[in-house]
Amino acid sequence: MKYCLPFFLLLFLHTFNSQAQSETQTDSIPKSFFSKALESGYVETKYFNFDLRYLIKYNQYEGFRTGLGGITNSNLSEIFRIEGYTVYGFLDKEFKYSIGTGIRLAKKTNTWLNINYTDDLQETGSSNFLTDQRFFQLFEPRLINIESFHKHTTKALSVEHQFAPEILTETQFAISNIEPKYAYTYNHETLGSFKHFKLSVLTASVQLSPFSKFEQTTSGIVEITSGFPKFTLQYTKSFADILKSDFGFSKLDFRAIQQFKHQKEALTEFVFTGGLANGDIPITHTYHAYPNNVSKETILRRFSVAGTNSFETMYFNEFYSDKFATLQMKHKLSPLNISPWLKPELVLIYRYALGNMENLARHENINFSTLKQGYSEAGLEINKLFFGFGLSFAYRHGAYHLPRFDDNLALKFTFNLNLKR
Repeated sequence: MKYCLPFFLLLFLHTFNSQAQSETQTDSIPKSFFSKALESGYVETKYFNFDLRYLIKYNQYEGFRTGLGGITNSNLSEIFRIEGYTVYGFLDKEFKYSIGTGIRLAKKTNTWLNINYTDDLQETGSSNFLTDQRFFQLFEPRLINIESFHKHTTKALSVEHQFAPEILTETQFAISNIEPKYAYTYNHETLGSFKHFKLSVLTASVQLSPFSKFEQTTSGIVEITSGFPKFTLQYTKSFADILKSDFGFSKLDFRAIQQFKHQKEALTEFVFTGGLANGDIPITHTYHAYPNNVSKETILRRFSVAGTNSFETMYFNEFYSDKFATLQMKHKLSPLNISPWLKPELVLIYRYALGNMENLARHENINFSTLKQGYSEAGLEINKLFFGFGLSFAYRHGAYHLPRFDDNLALKFTFNLNLKR
C-alpha cells in the first residue's frame, strides 16, 4: 500500500495530461497546464513557482514525506531570488526544511551567488553532483526503498556560473553537522571515536555538454536539444581543523553518458560512473553502487519500483567503497506496434560494478562487503504496457551470485512518463 498514493497521483496526472492533449486540434495550441508543470517541475504563479519535488515522496525511514517548496520568479525580481521548502516525515515525525537566497551577478553567464541553510536527511553513500540539482526529476524510484540516512545541518555558500552554454559549473563551501540515523561509529586510531561529526567541505562541479544546443532566454541559458556524450566532473575536499571540522579527506567523482540513436526509435545508452576517495572518510561520505533491492525473503515481498540507473539485484547496505566504478549498458528496441494504444518497449540491460575500501575496521556497528571481485547483473524491461507502467526483470550473476536462485532475481515495475505531444 505504501506505493499506491504516489503512483495513483502520477497515473492521474498522466491520464489528465493525455486527455488534454487529445483535445487539442493543432500543434500551435500551447501545452496543457499539467504538461508544462511536469516538464519544468514547477507550478508557476505570478511571483512564486511551486516545486513539485516536495509535494509527496516515500522512503523507509520517513514513510510518507510531504510538504511545500519553491522559488521566486523573474516577475518579482530578475536579480534576486528566495527559495526554500518545508517537509514532514510521517514515520520519523520530524520536520525538515531549507531556506536560501541568491543574487544574480551576470545574466549572460547565468552567474548566481547563493546562501543556503538546510536541516534535512541525505542517503548514506550517495555521491551527488552539484550541477544535477538544476535538472528536474519528477519521480525518484530508488527513494522508496532507501532506509539508511544521515541528518545534516548545513550552512552553504555557492556560486553558479556558465563559462559557455556547454559548460555548467557550481562551486560550494559548506559547513555541516552530520548525525547518522542508524547505529554507526567511526573509530579512528588517532582521532578517536565519532558517532556524529562536523565537516567543512569545498566542492567544485562542472558539467560538459559539448554536443547540446542552447538558447538565451529571459530566464537564462536553456538547453533546447540534448546532445551526447555528456561529462560531469566533481572534486570535493574536506578540511580538518578548519571551523572545527573533524576529518580531512578528498573525493574525485566522474560520470559520462553516451547515447546512440538508431532507426525506428531504437536507442543504445552507456553510463560510466567512478569515484575515488582518500583520507579519513566516514561511511556517510563513501560510495554505494546505486543498490535498489530490499532485504525481504521472497521475490514478491521485494517487488517495488525499478530505478533509472540502479542495480536492481543489489541489496541496500550490502556494499560500500571508497573507490568504485560502474558501467551500465542499455539497448532499447523499436517499440512494438501492437495497437494504437499498446506499443511496449523492450530494453536489454547489463550492469557491472567494481570497488574496494581501505581501513574497513574503522567502520563499526555496520556490516557490509566490498566490490573487489566485480558485481554483474543482466536484465530486461518491458516498458509502457499500461499508462506508462511496465515490468522489469534482473538477474545477479558472477562473483557475488547467491546460493538461492530467487535471491538473485529481482522483479519490479517501471514507470515512464512521456510528455511529448
